[in-house]
Amino acid sequence: MKQALIVRGGWQGHWPVETTKVFIPYLEANGFIVRVEESPAIYADQAYMDTVDLIQQMITAGTLEKNEFNGLQNAIINGAGFAGWHGGMVASFPNTSDYMQMTGGAYTNHPGKHPDFCIGDETDNYVSHTINMTELGKNHEITGGIADFELVTEQYWVLHDSYNDVLATTTQKVRSWDPWNREITSPAIWTRNWGRGKIFIITCGHNLEVVSEKNVRTIIERGLLWASR
Repeated sequence: MKQALIVRGGWQGHWPVETTKVFIPYLEANGFIVRVEESPAIYADQAYMDTVDLIQQMITAGTLEKNEFNGLQNAIINGAGFAGWHGGMVASFPNTSDYMQMTGGAYTNHPGKHPDFCIGDETDNYVSHTINMTELGKNHEITGGIADFELVTEQYWVLHDSYNDVLATTTQKVRSWDPWNREITSPAIWTRNWGRGKIFIITCGHNLEVVSEKNVRTIIERGLLWASR
């Protein structure tokens, strides 16, 4: 049986416990023994990390010690998969540039509603937007057969590089109250090879409702299996 490690924690607004629980039965049904840890300290345990086939992380705004990052990266380089969603992957460790280089995307913002319609809670950041499949994504085993789809949730603006294999994008429109004056397209789903390991990230997944949306959940499930050793 394969070994899956779920590492969760950080800011609780992304529902790290509730969202990761959704995928435990799926992983078990696909032949994984699942271990859950509530901090990245486990990454420094080399003997254990050498046994892991899949790392699924959901940590937002956390901190990562050097030995923890080294342990995580070495596991991926040696063939472990690394997969997850939303701030649990692209807003995990904002003070660790090596982590951001490895994952290929860094959250910067989620532009929200017009100020006149803001009420002071998280829904101020919920906007209707489209997840657009790329030509690569239309035929990839993670996203193949899934058409462009609409969500009303946070739309992540992500800094990224050309090493990503982008399966889907999302475009920030030009709005009269924003300072930018042309559309901005960010990757919404991508994969990345790091050593012998594979990385999968989807930026959708702010809460349990979004993670449970049919398309998002299907993509995450496929992405977990794709990334695994």
